Amino acid sequence: LVPPMSNGASSYFAHLNCGKKSVVLDLRSAEGHSAALKLAASADVVVENFRPGVMARLGLDYARLAADHADLIYCAISGFGQTGPRAMEPAYAPIIHAAAGLDLAQLGYQDELTRPEKCGIFTADVLAAIYAFGAIQTALLGRERHGVGQFIDVAMMDSIINLLVYETHMAQFADTPPRVLFTPIHTTDGFVIIAPISQRSFEVMADAMGHSEWKADPRFSTAPERRTYWPDVIAAMESWTSTRTAHACEAAMIAAGVPCSRYRSLGEAMTDPHSVARGVMARVPDAAGGFLVPNPPFQFADGTVGVVPSAPKLGEHTDELLANLV
Repeated sequence: LVPPMSNGASSYFAHLNCGKKSVVLDLRSAEGHSAALKLAASADVVVENFRPGVMARLGLDYARLAADHADLIYCAISGFGQTGPRAMEPAYAPIIHAAAGLDLAQLGYQDELTRPEKCGIFTADVLAAIYAFGAIQTALLGRERHGVGQFIDVAMMDSIINLLVYETHMAQFADTPPRVLFTPIHTTDGFVIIAPISQRSFEVMADAMGHSEWKADPRFSTAPERRTYWPDVIAAMESWTSTRTAHACEAAMIAAGVPCSRYRSLGEAMTDPHSVARGVMARVPDAAGGFLVPNPPFQFADGTVGVVPSAPKLGEHTDELLANLV
């Protein structure tokens, strides 16, 4: 049971499994193996995330299942992919972040750190799942048009490398200029981030901050000059923000049409009036009062996509689903 717990059950498990049915099988037993084959035969898509070779040893790999189900979509997700020298290595998200260059890329953007940051958000897991989701939908469309199934190999390593767009070219071209980053800037009670990207945004910001003279300052007058003197741009903005609250800075910038946000906790973002109005969160009820989980980050006009507000107990539907198999 993975915490946090709600009413004696893992809300973390429920978050990841809302709307699903749960079947528990011993795939090494004849009975469990037979049931898995029957489940696969009735499915449009099979997804697995064992290390390469495990499903073949279990007799449930793509070649075995597709022999009786030629239009099956089969997606295998792993750390390093199904092929290559590292394919058999064990991997979790933090390992992939280090191996793929994400952690050192992030370190290169920090002014105050001397070692890579600890991993608290498992980007590789989520990103690989997103790529798998897109690939599966593409394969289903291909099957609809051409009547054939597909084997999909998704690697967490490849997914993270795909994420590092600018960094890919920085690694190849030594003369690539350093990126101009919009950094946290101090207020009296926290931080804000302000992004005067366009010429107009910078000029409007200067006026809103009461420093119209910045528009004529040779360091700030054009985008190339601002890139050259970017630390001075940040210092100028901070000279204004550091005497005001984060809320006041955010309100003033947004009123002027300048992209800006104060730094908020996730709890604040979840309960923000905008999130509430969009239905970003859905409540999963339980005897302890329930808990919130995010809806999918896309909405269908007919309202048919969203969290199913219930989560299964482990193996809850085993008997039900196996009873319907032929």
